[in-house]
Amino acid sequence: MNSVLLPKYMFLTKGIGVHRDKLQSFELALRDAGIERCNIVNVSSILPPKCKIISREEGEAKLVPGEITFCVLSKNQTNEPKRYITAAIGVAVPTEKNKYGYISEYHAFGETENASKDYAEDMAATMLATTLGIPFDPDKAWNERRQQYITTGKIINTHSICQAAIGDKDGRWTTAIAAAVFLLR
Repeated sequence: MNSVLLPKYMFLTKGIGVHRDKLQSFELALRDAGIERCNIVNVSSILPPKCKIISREEGEAKLVPGEITFCVLSKNQTNEPKRYITAAIGVAVPTEKNKYGYISEYHAFGETENASKDYAEDMAATMLATTLGIPFDPDKAWNERRQQYITTGKIINTHSICQAAIGDKDGRWTTAIAAAVFLLR
């Protein structure tokens, strides 16, 4: 029997929840993301070798209610009216299928959705680049470094997902989440 818990699939999802109670707001965000029926375990930042990235729809169809589900989860919450929040996930996939990739989680206040997506993607790609020995200039803009990473032939792709939200005008808790959800089968 194989005792290694190695995910075969991963999908990205996001959601928003608004409620007077902070925990209920989080639950509603999980529902919006389609992962509320899982017992979520937060894990860190490694995309396993040979882990296939699938669509949210494919991933949700594989979920079993009550199962232990491993996720890299980004969460941001506010009860401040009109406060802008984001929660983002970035993914960097190596060219070689036998190597692992990186996933980053990031959340911010007052930042645009695109800025948070780019930052999360940049963090994941930079972590992967450093493990692969790709030289880079940290002072260059993300778009310049992205092209440099891809032209090395060592990083095949990067992805990101972000959920932006504006704090409820009446001061109810607003939760934004983004998640990389792992599936073992």
